[in-house]
Amino acid sequence: MARYKFEQIAINSTEKKKPVEEDRFTYVGLEHLDPGSLKVTRFGSETAPVGEKLVMHKGDVLFGKRRAYQKKVAIAPFDGIFSAHGMVLRPKEDIVDKNFFPLFISSDYFLDEAIRISVGSLSPTINWRDLKELEFELPDLEEQRKLAEVLWAINDAMVAYKKLISATDELVKARFIEMFEGKYPMVLLGNVIETISGGTPSRKNPEFYDGGTIPWLTSGEVNLGYIDKTQYFITTEGLNNSSAKWVPANSVVVAMYGATAGRVGILRIPATTNQAVCTLLPNDRFDMYYLYYAVKYKETWLLENRFGAAQPNISQTVIKQMELIDAPLDMQQQFSCIVCQSDKSKSELKQTLSELTATYKRILSENLS
Repeated sequence: MARYKFEQIAINSTEKKKPVEEDRFTYVGLEHLDPGSLKVTRFGSETAPVGEKLVMHKGDVLFGKRRAYQKKVAIAPFDGIFSAHGMVLRPKEDIVDKNFFPLFISSDYFLDEAIRISVGSLSPTINWRDLKELEFELPDLEEQRKLAEVLWAINDAMVAYKKLISATDELVKARFIEMFEGKYPMVLLGNVIETISGGTPSRKNPEFYDGGTIPWLTSGEVNLGYIDKTQYFITTEGLNNSSAKWVPANSVVVAMYGATAGRVGILRIPATTNQAVCTLLPNDRFDMYYLYYAVKYKETWLLENRFGAAQPNISQTVIKQMELIDAPLDMQQQFSCIVCQSDKSKSELKQTLSELTATYKRILSENLS
């Protein structure tokens, strides 16, 4: 394999424009890019974006240079404008095949090197003057074309499995609406379910965290749906010296602060929580999976009742005012069986997707080093 500087592989298009009103319909920001997906599925802005933006053309590779550790890379779906916190890249086709180029840019081989040269602490950013000097080994053009054909076939299969997983979720939601919407009375959550929140041990005391084995749930993790493990742990000293509280497994939780405020999850393990998590304690009136979907059904209401722009909040008082469908327990349990069967199907789909992803990454790794 030959070795090239990145400036020999890619063109960094720096053409810019100040957006006008109609540009809002074809604006792609970093918030629209999903890590691990080369496809842009969300775009546009309610108003014309402020400040100069990069001009992009259909087929360009969009790369998030700010917070590059998020690994956001996608292919421009149309002519439009892109965030100035990104780069618009095009292949030098005498060196890199145009179909292989986005696969290369989205590879760990490229991204790990790009992340390594990021500068800044709060929002690490990649500078072109540093990126262009990085060197990478590439197969010859014929081998790139063969690799691109195989990898895009795998990528298409991965996209199809993701759609199946999403469709499975939508089917469960549809069954919930079919079985319960408009068929049973409504009840205020606060009248039928006990809610609690936790606390945060002082960060000034390392002994409250170091070596901790007690699962401690924060609001940012509530966006995960089913929660079977926590990112953080505290010690017994941390628990005893704070308002953090144990909550039982199979509790429904609602995030009350930050970007995930109003999102709903199921905590399926015993754990402690911080003050930004509202826990709906299990009781005999509600099946766990039914309660999760009943609250999830009202998630739009929760999001609409947040306050604060920079850091959205929702209080326990507001959560208690949410109305739930008060369905009979036997109907809840029937729905729970549907959820469990759906989860089994999703698990099988996710296993296949995981295997495809591993194969995709292995092929890239073996041919880019």
